[in-house]
Amino acid sequence: MMDTVFYISSIIICILMALSLYRAVVGPTVLDRLIGVNAIGSKTTALLILIGLLYHRVDMFVDIALAYAMLNFIAVLAASRYFQKRKGLYDEGVRK
Repeated sequence: MMDTVFYISSIIICILMALSLYRAVVGPTVLDRLIGVNAIGSKTTALLILIGLLYHRVDMFVDIALAYAMLNFIAVLAASRYFQKRKGLYDEGVRK
């Protein structure tokens, strides 16, 4: 019974990841793309926990999910800092 709930939750998270991927690819500004990539990373962390619950190895998958969440956080911070220094965080959607 609980495995079915975990499968359905995983499918819903994958669908939400596809929507975030659309925002990351099509986003009109760099900021939209960064938010889309960050959302994909956050949903991947939750998906890793669900996979751990399905395989009954939560202890191993929690460690992997935490490491992935830290890498995702650092990568998004570095990218946003880079685009802020480059002055391209808000200028992409504006055409003159």
